Amino acid sequence: MNRILSIVVATVVVLAGLSVLFGTWYTIDQGVRGVILRNGALIGVAQPGLGFKLPLIDTVQKISVQTHVENFDNMHTYSKDQQPALLKLSVNYRVSPDRVADLYSLYGSVEGALARMIRPYVNQQSKIVFGGYTAVSAIQDRGKLNAEVAQAIENSVKGPIEIESVQIESIDFSKAYEQSIEQRMLAEVEVQRLRQNADREKVQAEITVTQATARANAVRAQAQAEADAIRVKGEAEATAIRARGAALGDNPHLVNLVQAERWNGVLPTTMVPGGAVPMISMNR
Repeated sequence: MNRILSIVVATVVVLAGLSVLFGTWYTIDQGVRGVILRNGALIGVAQPGLGFKLPLIDTVQKISVQTHVENFDNMHTYSKDQQPALLKLSVNYRVSPDRVADLYSLYGSVEGALARMIRPYVNQQSKIVFGGYTAVSAIQDRGKLNAEVAQAIENSVKGPIEIESVQIESIDFSKAYEQSIEQRMLAEVEVQRLRQNADREKVQAEITVTQATARANAVRAQAQAEADAIRVKGEAEATAIRARGAALGDNPHLVNLVQAERWNGVLPTTMVPGGAVPMISMNR
């Protein structure tokens, strides 16, 4: 009996010794910090690598300082024109490496910071900013809305948590409203099409008027040219007639000279009684 008791005691002592031995060191991975507690009191923050602690007295709580994503699905809110909407957001955050001790002192863990700070502020600020947009402007100016939501959340979340980015994944309105938006867009497209057709017809009419004006100007120019030619020809003929009349006045025998120049030397075979003999003057 004593032998069995001795074996049990020895086993317990060995296990206790091994526990104490292995409890004197710890390892911290890259991207993680260790909060060292001595009897529950924070005494330091361990960096990545191998560390040592007092067994049974010191404990190490590991806290990640890597970037994490918190998704916010089915956030019910209202637009400025009282349209119900369902938002889906994603928030990238991380614990500031130099404020791990503050995080543990204030919230106890990353999950505590999420529950008591990040989630309430994200929900609150998203609804406030979205409430300043109408349903139409929220869709049309989505980039601006996203930037304002991110800025509002970053300004609200102060402390050991850093907000790296905020992304609005989706904005869903009611079926009825989405159908009304689709009908409105179709109507706007039709109006734009009619406006483009009217502009095209207006341009075509202007082209037709321009072409008609050009043709009329061409006809007018041609008529003017012909009239000018006729006028010039008439003036030339009138000048010639006046010159011939003046010549006849100065020389009465010019007509006889012209007739003589044009006569072919043949006398007419038939003469009308009492008629004059061509080109034979009886003057002596």
